[in-house]
Amino acid sequence: MSSPKVLVPLAQGCEELEAVTIIDILVRGGVKVVTASLDENRVITASRGVQLVAQTQLASLIDDAFDMIVLPGGLPGADYLQKDLRVIAMLQKTASEGGVVAAICAAPQVLVSAGLLNGKQATSYPGVIDVKPAIGMQYIEQGVVEDGQVITSKGPGTAMDFALTLLERLQGKLKRTEVEQALHRA
Repeated sequence: MSSPKVLVPLAQGCEELEAVTIIDILVRGGVKVVTASLDENRVITASRGVQLVAQTQLASLIDDAFDMIVLPGGLPGADYLQKDLRVIAMLQKTASEGGVVAAICAAPQVLVSAGLLNGKQATSYPGVIDVKPAIGMQYIEQGVVEDGQVITSKGPGTAMDFALTLLERLQGKLKRTEVEQALHRA
Protein backbone atom coordinates (compact mmCIF):
# COMPACT_ATOMS: atom_id res chain seq x y z
CA MET A 1 0.00 0.00 0.00
CA SER A 2 1.45 3.36 -0.98
CA SER A 3 1.62 6.33 1.35
CA PRO A 4 -1.07 8.99 1.03
CA LYS A 5 0.11 12.04 -0.93
CA VAL A 6 -0.59 15.52 0.46
CA LEU A 7 0.03 18.93 -1.06
CA VAL A 8 0.86 21.86 1.24
CA PRO A 9 1.05 25.07 -0.83
CA LEU A 10 3.32 27.63 0.84
CA ALA A 11 2.48 31.25 0.11
CA GLN A 12 4.64 34.21 1.06
CA GLY A 13 3.44 35.39 4.47
CA CYS A 14 2.02 32.04 5.58
CA GLU A 15 1.84 31.20 9.28
CA GLU A 16 5.05 29.28 9.95
CA LEU A 17 3.90 27.46 13.08
CA GLU A 18 0.92 26.04 11.18
CA ALA A 19 2.92 25.12 8.07
CA VAL A 20 5.73 23.39 9.94
CA THR A 21 3.40 21.58 12.36
CA ILE A 22 1.23 20.22 9.53
CA ILE A 23 4.24 19.06 7.51
CA ASP A 24 6.07 17.57 10.50
CA ILE A 25 3.14 15.58 11.94
CA LEU A 26 2.17 14.17 8.55
CA VAL A 27 5.75 13.13 7.74
CA ARG A 28 6.11 11.50 11.18
CA GLY A 29 2.99 9.51 10.32
CA GLY A 30 4.39 8.18 7.04
CA VAL A 31 2.56 10.54 4.69
CA LYS A 32 4.26 11.79 1.51
CA VAL A 33 4.09 15.58 1.83
CA VAL A 34 4.85 17.84 -1.12
CA THR A 35 5.42 21.53 -0.40
CA ALA A 36 5.07 23.99 -3.27
CA SER A 37 5.61 27.70 -3.70
CA LEU A 38 3.08 29.71 -5.68
CA ASP A 39 5.76 31.25 -7.89
CA GLU A 40 9.34 30.58 -8.99
CA ASN A 41 10.73 31.73 -5.62
CA ARG A 42 10.93 28.56 -3.53
CA VAL A 43 12.15 30.49 -0.47
CA ILE A 44 9.07 31.53 1.49
CA THR A 45 9.27 34.31 4.04
CA ALA A 46 6.56 33.43 6.53
CA SER A 47 4.46 35.87 8.57
CA ARG A 48 7.02 36.21 11.39
CA GLY A 49 10.04 36.37 9.08
CA VAL A 50 11.04 32.71 9.33
CA GLN A 51 12.23 31.38 5.99
CA LEU A 52 10.85 28.09 4.67
CA VAL A 53 11.98 26.35 1.49
CA ALA A 54 9.36 24.71 -0.71
CA GLN A 55 10.32 21.48 -2.45
CA THR A 56 8.95 22.59 -5.80
CA GLN A 57 6.78 25.14 -7.60
CA LEU A 58 3.00 24.78 -7.82
CA ALA A 59 3.17 25.05 -11.62
CA SER A 60 4.95 21.68 -11.78
CA LEU A 61 2.10 19.93 -9.90
CA ILE A 62 -1.00 21.16 -11.71
CA ASP A 63 -1.83 17.76 -13.21
CA ASP A 64 -0.89 15.70 -10.13
CA ALA A 65 -3.48 13.97 -7.96
CA PHE A 66 -3.44 14.31 -4.18
CA ASP A 67 -5.28 12.50 -1.41
CA MET A 68 -5.42 15.78 0.51
CA ILE A 69 -4.55 19.46 0.09
CA VAL A 70 -3.83 21.39 3.29
CA LEU A 71 -3.69 25.19 3.41
CA PRO A 72 -1.71 26.88 6.20
CA GLY A 73 -3.16 30.23 7.24
CA GLY A 74 -1.50 33.48 8.17
CA LEU A 75 -1.66 36.81 6.43
CA PRO A 76 -0.96 37.81 3.78
CA GLY A 77 -0.36 34.12 2.89
CA ALA A 78 -4.04 33.13 2.93
CA ASP A 79 -4.88 36.10 0.71
CA TYR A 80 -2.29 34.97 -1.86
CA LEU A 81 -3.72 31.43 -1.81
CA GLN A 82 -7.23 32.83 -2.29
CA LYS A 83 -6.19 34.89 -5.32
CA ASP A 84 -4.40 31.97 -7.02
CA LEU A 85 -6.83 30.36 -9.44
CA ARG A 86 -4.60 27.27 -9.70
CA VAL A 87 -5.02 26.66 -5.95
CA ILE A 88 -8.81 27.04 -6.26
CA ALA A 89 -8.91 24.63 -9.23
CA MET A 90 -6.70 22.05 -7.48
CA LEU A 91 -8.88 22.18 -4.36
CA GLN A 92 -12.02 21.68 -6.43
CA LYS A 93 -10.44 18.82 -8.39
CA THR A 94 -9.23 17.07 -5.23
CA ALA A 95 -12.66 17.35 -3.60
CA SER A 96 -14.47 16.17 -6.74
CA GLU A 97 -12.21 13.10 -6.88
CA GLY A 98 -13.01 12.17 -3.27
CA GLY A 99 -9.95 13.71 -1.63
CA VAL A 100 -9.88 15.82 1.51
CA VAL A 101 -9.40 19.59 1.58
CA ALA A 102 -8.24 21.23 4.79
CA ALA A 103 -7.45 24.75 5.94
CA ILE A 104 -6.48 26.49 9.16
CA CYS A 105 -6.59 30.06 10.52
CA ALA A 106 -7.34 32.55 7.71
CA ALA A 107 -7.05 29.90 4.96
CA PRO A 108 -10.66 28.61 5.22
CA GLN A 109 -11.53 31.77 3.24
CA VAL A 110 -9.92 29.99 0.27
CA LEU A 111 -12.35 27.09 0.71
CA VAL A 112 -15.22 29.60 0.74
CA SER A 113 -13.96 31.06 -2.57
CA ALA A 114 -13.69 27.55 -4.03
CA GLY A 115 -17.31 26.82 -3.06
CA LEU A 116 -16.18 23.95 -0.82
CA LEU A 117 -17.77 25.21 2.40
CA ASN A 118 -21.28 25.61 0.97
CA GLY A 119 -23.65 23.77 3.30
CA LYS A 120 -20.78 22.70 5.58
CA GLN A 121 -19.84 23.17 9.20
CA ALA A 122 -16.50 24.94 9.54
CA THR A 123 -14.30 27.11 11.71
CA SER A 124 -11.50 29.63 11.18
CA TYR A 125 -9.55 32.34 12.89
CA PRO A 126 -12.20 34.66 14.40
CA GLY A 127 -13.27 37.36 11.96
CA VAL A 128 -12.51 35.38 8.80
CA ILE A 129 -15.32 33.06 7.66
CA ASP A 130 -17.69 33.77 10.53
CA VAL A 131 -18.21 37.24 9.07
CA LYS A 132 -18.05 36.13 5.39
CA PRO A 133 -19.58 32.64 5.45
CA ALA A 134 -20.21 30.34 2.52
CA ILE A 135 -23.76 29.66 1.34
CA GLY A 136 -25.54 27.62 4.00
CA MET A 137 -22.35 27.26 6.06
CA GLN A 138 -22.57 26.89 9.83
CA TYR A 139 -19.68 28.45 11.76
CA ILE A 140 -18.65 26.24 14.68
CA GLU A 141 -16.75 27.76 17.59
CA GLN A 142 -14.24 24.96 18.20
CA GLY A 143 -10.60 24.15 17.46
CA VAL A 144 -11.02 21.59 14.68
CA VAL A 145 -14.17 20.91 12.65
CA GLU A 146 -14.62 17.92 10.33
CA ASP A 147 -17.50 17.82 7.86
CA GLY A 148 -17.18 15.12 5.25
CA GLN A 149 -14.21 15.82 2.99
CA VAL A 150 -13.52 19.19 4.63
CA ILE A 151 -11.45 19.81 7.76
CA THR A 152 -10.97 23.32 9.17
CA SER A 153 -9.21 24.71 12.23
CA LYS A 154 -8.91 27.97 14.18
CA GLY A 155 -5.26 28.98 14.22
CA PRO A 156 -1.71 28.50 15.51
CA GLY A 157 -2.90 27.29 18.92
CA THR A 158 -4.91 24.46 17.32
CA ALA A 159 -2.26 23.46 14.75
CA MET A 160 -1.16 20.30 16.60
CA ASP A 161 -4.72 18.99 17.00
CA PHE A 162 -5.45 19.93 13.38
CA ALA A 163 -2.37 18.08 12.08
CA LEU A 164 -3.15 15.00 14.18
CA THR A 165 -6.73 15.02 12.87
CA LEU A 166 -5.37 15.14 9.30
CA LEU A 167 -3.04 12.26 10.07
CA GLU A 168 -5.88 10.20 11.54
CA ARG A 169 -8.00 10.82 8.46
CA LEU A 170 -5.18 9.63 6.19
CA GLN A 171 -3.56 6.85 8.22
CA GLY A 172 -6.10 5.85 10.89
CA LYS A 173 -6.51 6.19 14.65
CA LEU A 174 -3.69 3.75 15.47
CA LYS A 175 -1.10 5.82 13.55
CA ARG A 176 -2.38 9.03 15.16
CA THR A 177 -2.03 7.48 18.62
CA GLU A 178 1.47 6.21 17.81
CA VAL A 179 2.65 9.66 16.63
CA GLU A 180 0.90 11.47 19.48
CA GLN A 181 2.44 9.22 22.13
CA ALA A 182 5.92 9.73 20.68
CA LEU A 183 5.40 13.49 21.08
CA HIS A 184 4.55 13.05 24.78
CA ARG A 185 1.34 15.01 24.52
CA ALA A 186 -0.60 14.74 27.78
